[in-house]
Amino acid sequence: MSTLAIINGKLADPAGKDVSGGMILIEGDRIVAAGDVAVPADAETIDAGGLVVAPGLIDLGVFATDKPAFHFGGITRAALMPDQSSPLDDAGLIRQATRAGKPDFWVHPIAAATRGLKGAELAEIGMMQAAGARAVGTGRQWIADSGVMMRVLSYASGLGLTVITHAEDSGLAGKAVATSGETATRLGLSHAPACAEAMAIARDIMLARVTGAALHFRLVTTRAGFDLIRAAKAEGLKVTCGISPAYLFLSDNAVTDFRTFARLSPPLRSEDDRKASIAAVADGTVDVITSSHDPRGPEDKRLPFADAAPGMAGAETLLALSLNLVREGHVSLNRLMTLLSANPAKILGVNAGSFAPGSAADLIFIDPDTPWIVDSTKMAAQAGNTPFNRVPVQGRARRIMKGGTFL
Repeated sequence: MSTLAIINGKLADPAGKDVSGGMILIEGDRIVAAGDVAVPADAETIDAGGLVVAPGLIDLGVFATDKPAFHFGGITRAALMPDQSSPLDDAGLIRQATRAGKPDFWVHPIAAATRGLKGAELAEIGMMQAAGARAVGTGRQWIADSGVMMRVLSYASGLGLTVITHAEDSGLAGKAVATSGETATRLGLSHAPACAEAMAIARDIMLARVTGAALHFRLVTTRAGFDLIRAAKAEGLKVTCGISPAYLFLSDNAVTDFRTFARLSPPLRSEDDRKASIAAVADGTVDVITSSHDPRGPEDKRLPFADAAPGMAGAETLLALSLNLVREGHVSLNRLMTLLSANPAKILGVNAGSFAPGSAADLIFIDPDTPWIVDSTKMAAQAGNTPFNRVPVQGRARRIMKGGTFL
């Protein structure tokens, strides 16, 4: 078994301190040691040249597997949402999805909670877990039937799987395309109050309390929603939540002039909610930052705002935008890697996302100061539908290692 020693890097360890000049020792496809340790005489050395060495990003909730975009963004593992052309509600489809990224990245499918993601009849969750599913998801939709949702949570809890849910009360949200407020009113867009999120969260937390299930809210975007998550955590419930950079750095003003690249689900929120999102990351309420990668071509986006499909290509900008949180002093670099790697790995139950002995040797070398400009016409993704077009950013993944091998 080959031994590699990565030297002269700044280690961004989710479980420790930033260690400049530290070393990572790898045997085969696993990490065996990290930090201030001696380099074995027989090890092949790789000089990181002062770059930040971090666990590969684990993107918890993408809607498409996208090799060029993932490699550009430093993503080594992606949890694939069940919302595919054929919903991932069958063991065969799960097995097929797990093979989709090989050998370039790991794909961890999220099993559909209900058949066809229709929110009515439970899917064969146990069989899908055996086929490789790492979590259960409601997809882009909230399960309105509380009885069905309770059964999903109970069944998943018995299997040790986390349920990943969409937090938006469909009775309130309906077919709204924007958040109620000045911008939606001025543009004449159909809109729903932001409390649709808190109402969905409140119900699902109550069901998680009854069932003892692990529940992850894929995207929480409002002050009221974060307050509920904080209370649930204080109570000791197994509740976690995520967010994407769009809700941290954009408000509903971004849809002005009917910019369809800023049409997302859930919709962009008020400036007050955006600031609450930053605070929730800083105080530890948010557990995961995800790209919600959803590349959409012109046929989906060059339409009237209400007819355009929601979603953005986020894989390439996930790291660079998230590094703003470090530069602005909201989180440390280690904490950021917890949000981008360690916590997603924990939710999925995979031995990755850290430098702990035995963890998968999935690593990225980051230059955090490299400047570049987001350009939707030149993105590596299947489509460049980003609301951050022409925005200057800093930070690039320079090298990627998967399972002890550089890609």
